Amino acid sequence: MAITVGLSTVSIYPESTAAGFAYAARVGYDAVEVMVGMDGVAQQTAALKQLSDHHQMPVCAVHAPCLLWTQRVWGTEPWGKLHRSAALAHALGAPTVVVHPPFRWQKDYAARFEEGIADLEESTGLHFAVENMYPWRATAGKRGVTASGMYLPHWDPSAGNFAHTTIDISHAAIAGDDVIEMAQRMGSRLQHVHLTDGTGSAKDEHLVPGRGKMGADKFLQHISETSFDGAVVLEINTRRCSSKEERVADLRESLEFARTHLGQTSPQA
Repeated sequence: MAITVGLSTVSIYPESTAAGFAYAARVGYDAVEVMVGMDGVAQQTAALKQLSDHHQMPVCAVHAPCLLWTQRVWGTEPWGKLHRSAALAHALGAPTVVVHPPFRWQKDYAARFEEGIADLEESTGLHFAVENMYPWRATAGKRGVTASGMYLPHWDPSAGNFAHTTIDISHAAIAGDDVIEMAQRMGSRLQHVHLTDGTGSAKDEHLVPGRGKMGADKFLQHISETSFDGAVVLEINTRRCSSKEERVADLRESLEFARTHLGQTSPQA
């Protein structure tokens, strides 16, 4: 069975969630990952169902609102956010909820994060795929570049006791991680991939795959040769695109990159 290649709705920001479904259908993606919090539509089950049905575009994952800029979406209680994300995933037929590790100031949440994620998986039947993050770097000084841990228990879920995980290539670039080695550490726990790229700078670049230095092509070839049965979702930054045509070109280039290196037939333009 071919690996699903999806598009994250955050990839077309600042355009809307609705536009994300339209772009995915136009370019030829298999599915969509909904980033909760992009706009009001991303929080509305009925609206998302209508978009999925209208574009004949299934939802492969729901990304819980756990970014800095979505901290107040669906309240501020982190477990409540995950329960609502699970309800949305069930309603949309998505098997996976993507979640970040807790921020270091969320100490109570972090204290039982592993146990709580396991409980959610058991009670909902969904995959809660914990995503790799990165240390936040300070400005270089006389003693070099310093890094601070912003996530608990760690930014790398391969070190934790999680049944399902997500690899984001841009995040791995910031952390200086080798994504193939990370995938090997995760083994069968790797459930979800955010396909993108990075150069290793301190900025979360989310480049079109192939435009960075992370060996995204070899990574895709690696997972295609394993028992990976999750979804590969393009999560790129197209904010600098000056037109819809340029955005479509980036999305098409990303999709063709994914299909080529997963050994799939590329769709007709």
